[in-house]
Amino acid sequence: MKIDNEKSRLANIADNSLYAYGVNPATIEASFRIFKRYLTDGPTLELGPAEGIMTDLLVSTCSSLTVVDGAQKFLDSIKKKHPKVEAVNALFEEFVPVSKFDNIILGHVLEHVENPVEILRRASSWLNPGGRILAAVPNSRSLHRQAAVLMGLLPREDALNEADQHHGHRRVYSPETFRADFLKAGLWIEVSGGYWLKPLSNGQIERDWTPAMLDAFMILGERYPDIAGETYVVARNEPSTQSLRNTWQKEDKT
Repeated sequence: MKIDNEKSRLANIADNSLYAYGVNPATIEASFRIFKRYLTDGPTLELGPAEGIMTDLLVSTCSSLTVVDGAQKFLDSIKKKHPKVEAVNALFEEFVPVSKFDNIILGHVLEHVENPVEILRRASSWLNPGGRILAAVPNSRSLHRQAAVLMGLLPREDALNEADQHHGHRRVYSPETFRADFLKAGLWIEVSGGYWLKPLSNGQIERDWTPAMLDAFMILGERYPDIAGETYVVARNEPSTQSLRNTWQKEDKT
């Protein structure tokens, strides 16, 4: 990968970004509500903050926050809102932190990068003992993608649609392929699931749904993770045999 070419690609995506529009902020807020169950109040790293919707939520939860993005435009906007956030302009492949983190957030990141397993391996080396990686991506098995295949609008569920291409996605994960990349990176998956039961396209939802409907379907997706619009993973470095034994002993006592 040529660094200059990739940064130019990311700058172009930033100039035309739609992540802060339509229903997209609601999906980020839904993922934060899930991630918050596992976040600790320690040093936190957010990779790929884009317009900073997740950042706005993390600053109220984490005492120390670093954000890394290949597009300077996004970082300039975040620094205006949150001067205390450490903002680093770098590709994930070239970022070298000066200290380790308790939480690493990758919200809608791994579908963008050239080598997601390598990014996960790098991120795992930046974790403090017991730290977590929390990641979410679109789910290829979402109801709306399945319907699109049946209607002939997509050749297959994991094909890149028009929105994927606009956002600069390189792949569309299924829950299985998403979890597989974490396992290939040597990570231990603590929990995985989904959110946002999405039967229609963004445009149809934005036109016809109320905020209450949108919130209800975000929650329904947690009940049906295999066909939810988004899939997520919370992972750690593989625990030692002793730490697993301690966990089992605690569970046996409850």
